[in-house]
Amino acid sequence: MESSGLIGIEWHVFAVGMFAAVFAGVSKGGFGSGASFAGGSLMALLIPPGMALGIMLPILMVIDAATLRPYWRKWAWNDVRLLAIGSVPGVALGAALYSVVNADVIRFLIGAICLIFVLWQMGVRGGVVKMAERPLPRWCGAFTGSIAGFTSFVSHAGGPPVAIYLLSRGLGKTEYQASTVLLFAVVNVLKFTPYAFLGVFTLHTFWVAMSLAPFALLGAWLGVKAHRVIPERAFFALTHVMLTLTGLKLIWDALS
Repeated sequence: MESSGLIGIEWHVFAVGMFAAVFAGVSKGGFGSGASFAGGSLMALLIPPGMALGIMLPILMVIDAATLRPYWRKWAWNDVRLLAIGSVPGVALGAALYSVVNADVIRFLIGAICLIFVLWQMGVRGGVVKMAERPLPRWCGAFTGSIAGFTSFVSHAGGPPVAIYLLSRGLGKTEYQASTVLLFAVVNVLKFTPYAFLGVFTLHTFWVAMSLAPFALLGAWLGVKAHRVIPERAFFALTHVMLTLTGLKLIWDALS
């Protein structure tokens, strides 16, 4: 297949990467980071899942840097700190698992997380899943932080467990958004060293990520604007369709 001489990947993979970068920027910039892993999951259909994770990490870190300023000090610091501390053992567990399993296990996990995310979102919006009416105890913050650290490591999908805890704390829309921006900026930094040690993040994935960084910044800018004007329902409707198809295909590929 014809590939880009600069970064050494097929053009159709690069095109999907452009979409992944923009989509991640929009999600992290305006919709609580929950669906930012969708584009990376789509990339895992075309390239090895470890490579997809390695490409997406610097992209997500670029978006973190771009979105921190608009939400600076609007976060719930005590809750973010607790979740961040809890994420450390989750990241460690994800690294330990990644070091002993093959690519098909990672494909299956990413696909399963895609489907679980969709089912959880539909359950919340349909009233089947009831969010806590009272603030969850603080130990739940550490526990959900650990889950988020693990799912973020294996698929960049730490949003749902974090949402369960933060939404129970009664945060406003902007305070919730700012808290997720800060939290996942910290978690992505925590993931960087084990990704490099395990060979997930390489010089090759870095150059691919940097070539996609302008699209990530565009998505982050659009996300901040969309946060104020676009209903979440429309954004997540598109996300649900994409994640359902992607998740089913990844699970099929892993099992077959």
